[in-house]
Amino acid sequence: MATTLKDKVKQEGVKLLGHPRLQTLMQDERFMKLVMAALSVPGKLSSLSEEQRAHLVKALGLATADEVRDLKRVVRALESELAEVRAELTAMRDGEK
Repeated sequence: MATTLKDKVKQEGVKLLGHPRLQTLMQDERFMKLVMAALSVPGKLSSLSEEQRAHLVKALGLATADEVRDLKRVVRALESELAEVRAELTAMRDGEK
């Protein structure tokens, strides 16, 4: 039976949890506070206002969903235009033969 990515990640995670260095690290209170803070980030992000999210996205240099949607629209238009130009070029070449 084929192993899925999820199964492989779980399997490797279990191996990692048994590693002595990780067990030592997990006993460090500072490390566990860091892990808990990292795990709480998605919940904190969902509670941000739209204005706060926009500011965070801009500060991190990320594209917003609207910007991605606009870029996809532009790419589709350019692909369509490129296909037309290629068709014209092929027609011109076929006319010369």
